[in-house]
Amino acid sequence: MTNKKRIDLSSIKDHLYDGMSIMFGGFMGIGTPEKLVQEILNSGVKDLTLIGNDTAFVETGVGPLIANNRVKRLIASHIGTNPETGKKMIAGEIDVELVPQGTLAERIRAGGAGLGGFLTPTGVGTVVEEGKQKIQIDGIDHLLELPLKADLAIIQAQKSDEIGNLIYELSAQNFNPLIALAAKIVIVQADHVVNTGDLSPDQIVTPAALVDYIVYPE
Repeated sequence: MTNKKRIDLSSIKDHLYDGMSIMFGGFMGIGTPEKLVQEILNSGVKDLTLIGNDTAFVETGVGPLIANNRVKRLIASHIGTNPETGKKMIAGEIDVELVPQGTLAERIRAGGAGLGGFLTPTGVGTVVEEGKQKIQIDGIDHLLELPLKADLAIIQAQKSDEIGNLIYELSAQNFNPLIALAAKIVIVQADHVVNTGDLSPDQIVTPAALVDYIVYPE
């Protein structure tokens, strides 16, 4: 049976366009699909909105997209490990929204779950509350945080079966399962691909129903 989800790296460009939003998994590059990032860079697409935990380093993770001026807006938890991100933010070349890590994860989860938002006391009294609605519950101020969604999610999985059931390795299981829920299109870079049925149901983290395309290992 033909695997309709399998695509070549070069086919990723068919799903890219200027100004689109892209969610990416990974923590300091661990769990970020670098082959997919390189293909996005090769495509020439620009004015991107990136949504993820951090921008890793200049040459790893999504760092090359930052360094090569492909990003217009960034929503992330921190940018300290990539000096290019800080320079471009100060110069006004990238609009950066810094979000507490737990809040970022929950905003993505809310987007995937179809929620209208959630309330959290995190960020009250800091720059995080600027422009946000504040609601008091039991005498405690909370911020209304809105959900995050994206046009595309790029995921690195340690293992996929042929229909797209995914498992992750160690700390690579960070934002990857969350972003699989919150994007219109989900493309996976799999380190290993096995036959359908070879993965134990107890191991599967991301179900195949969420995955649109799989890039096999070379």
